[in-house]
Amino acid sequence: MNLTLDIDDVSGAADVPEPPLFERWVSAALEGHRDIAELSLRIVDADEITELNRHYRGGDYATNVLSFPADLPEELELPHLGDIVVCAEVVAREADEQHKPLAAHWAHMLVHGTLHLLGYDHIDDTEAEEMEALERTILATLGYPDPYLPVEDSTRNHG
Repeated sequence: MNLTLDIDDVSGAADVPEPPLFERWVSAALEGHRDIAELSLRIVDADEITELNRHYRGGDYATNVLSFPADLPEELELPHLGDIVVCAEVVAREADEQHKPLAAHWAHMLVHGTLHLLGYDHIDDTEAEEMEALERTILATLGYPDPYLPVEDSTRNHG
């Protein structure tokens, strides 16, 4: 896999993974789909992703990840797939609320966003099942648990 990943972290968050992890996660999602790929990753705060979500999707809230596929003519055969925007604050909050390791949730967001750039979606149930199955497989190859299963709260009393 020949991957060019342009990372721009403007989030101000202290717990953002290192670039080699992002490259590993994106490469895993691209495996079998592309041999050469270029994409941009922008890590932002809640204000920026809320504005992007409002402008492009009509949602007035901070979401975890947005993907913007490149709108290039197919005949050009350029490797640029598009852009992924991730909100560090939302990813950290969700990982905590869902009792998931932070790295596992970051990996899920990067795999999810990359699959969107490849044309996968989850608008209807059939598409969602296909995309989620692929996410599970990719994350398992990376050593992460199924992101769609609830993780037991180890602090809960099971009496």
